[in-house]
Order: sequence, then structure tokens, then C-alpha cells
Amino acid sequence: MTGPAAPLPVLVRTDRYVAVDKPSGLAVHRGDCRDRVTALDLVRDDMGCWVYPVHRIDRGTSGVVLFALDPESAASLQACFNASTVEKRYLALVRGCPPDEGVIDHPVPKSEGGPRVPAVTDFRRLAAVERCALVEARPRTGRFHQIRRHLKHIGHPLIGDANYGKGALNRAYRDDVGLARLALHASALSFPDPWTGERVRAVAEIPDDLAAPLVRLGFHLPNAM
Repeated sequence: MTGPAAPLPVLVRTDRYVAVDKPSGLAVHRGDCRDRVTALDLVRDDMGCWVYPVHRIDRGTSGVVLFALDPESAASLQACFNASTVEKRYLALVRGCPPDEGVIDHPVPKSEGGPRVPAVTDFRRLAAVERCALVEARPRTGRFHQIRRHLKHIGHPLIGDANYGKGALNRAYRDDVGLARLALHASALSFPDPWTGERVRAVAEIPDDLAAPLVRLGFHLPNAM
């Protein structure tokens, strides 16, 4: 992906960090990818300084991403994530109809190809239509593809997931309702500001490339979670 021409929408900004709304299809940073443009590049250019990703979401996932504006702030914010004081909420479209709510406690790798480590995700079903459901997922840990792996583990893989879903089903949703992306959106990120002690909450609205297919499927879109 060459990346959008405009800067990414800013959700929260201070003199130490910025939270932005990343579209599906854009990598957070280069890492192992060879993308010419990443979210880091766009945020750096918009802020006018080097920025440091505090966490990451998959290329196919849209929504909130937090960047620090200096190395010391990055270390302080990453300590919040390591101390489990951060709350992350995701909206997911899954195959089938999962239980009303539950806890998935199943080890997954912390990094690609790494050993399995403890991982926990809370979830609740928001709505269901024929053959699929909207789920709110709240990961307590941050592991590689955690939500995608956990939802597959309980038999309800994400629609549009090329790694853990069904190719024929993904193609059917693309052809029938125009869903041409991973159906996972990082809708909200909440954390304690290490410098003020106040709780900060960044919220990203459901983007059109996910919202429109959901409406075509018959879902009433949830309010900001």
C-alpha cells in the first residue's frame, strides 16, 4: 500500500504522545514488511518529529494506534501496557453465533514464530444475524494475532481473515456485501496518563469500508464502545 495522501486523523494529542486512527491495509511500521509508506511515516511527517509506536495492530486492522513523541515517553507508556493498566476494545465480525459473553484463556505466541505464552481475551456478543455476529473483544494481554487466534480457537473466526478464516467464506462476503478487508477494528484505547494520572480514552469510529458491509448485513452499528 502506498498510504493515504492526507495525515491520519488525530484522536488525542499531548506534548508527549499522539493517538491516531489507522485505516485497514496500512502497516504501523516497517518491521518485516517492505511497505513504502507506514503509519509511522505519516504520523512523523504530521508531527514534525520522530515518533515511537507504543503498541501495534495488524495491517488489516483499523483503529486506534498510540505513538510517543520521544523515547522517554515511549518507555513510560509501554510500562502502562506491561502493567496491564491499559484497556483495549475491538469490534469483530465473526462466523457463527458465539455465546453471549465469555473469557478465552488460551496460550498463543507473543511474537511470530515464538513460543506460546499465556493469553486472555474477554468477549461479548453485541448482535447476530444469519451466519455471523458482531463481537466486542477486550484482550487482557498483547500477543501475536491474539484476537484472531482466540476467536478461531472457540470456533468463530473473523470474517476476512486470510490466516485463520475460510477463503471461500471471505470471498462470499466480499462479493455479497463488499467486505474486502479484515473485519477487525480497534475501537477504543484507554490508559492512565503517566504524567497527570488522569485516564485517557481514544475512540475511533467504525470506518466506511467496514461500516457499510455491516449495514448491508443488517446490523445496527453500535455506539462508540
